[in-house]
Amino acid sequence: MNIYFCGSIRGGRQDVAIYQQIVACLKSYGRVLTEHVAFPELEIIEKNLNDAEILERDMQWLSQAQVVVAEVTQPSLGVGFEIARAITLNKPVLCLFRPSCGLRLSALIRGSANNRSFFVGNYEQREDFEKFIQEFMGYYKEMGLTFSSIFQQLFGKKEMRILMVGLDAAGLFFI
Repeated sequence: MNIYFCGSIRGGRQDVAIYQQIVACLKSYGRVLTEHVAFPELEIIEKNLNDAEILERDMQWLSQAQVVVAEVTQPSLGVGFEIARAITLNKPVLCLFRPSCGLRLSALIRGSANNRSFFVGNYEQREDFEKFIQEFMGYYKEMGLTFSSIFQQLFGKKEMRILMVGLDAAGLFFI
């Protein structure tokens, strides 16, 4: 499973140690495409990339991901953008928030929680977010494959075919 992890970068790196713990947990469920978000030296690593290159790379990774996990304690325009894009791509999203930081979570994030494809979990310690991640991944696996991932598995990523199911002479025709 490909996992897209979001965390504040330019909005503040105060929680990078927490990001490392979350990424370590996520690795037990699959490949974390954005593991670099948890690197303390991230800005040094990305210094040779311009903003457009970062956007293109990250959106490519987001399209490859089956799920998105975002640490949303530190307010970040970039994380909000990634979450919005994930929603438009019909990706299941888990947002993790630490209330003890003294900040309030955006109403737009908290209000989006629907317990079907968008989840918000408050945590204070590692065991808390590990539990939310376990439940989220379990729920995702229980729900089975999404329509798009079924097509990707059947036909590959580069071509799309139309599969129609019906009885013989049911009025179906193909162009």
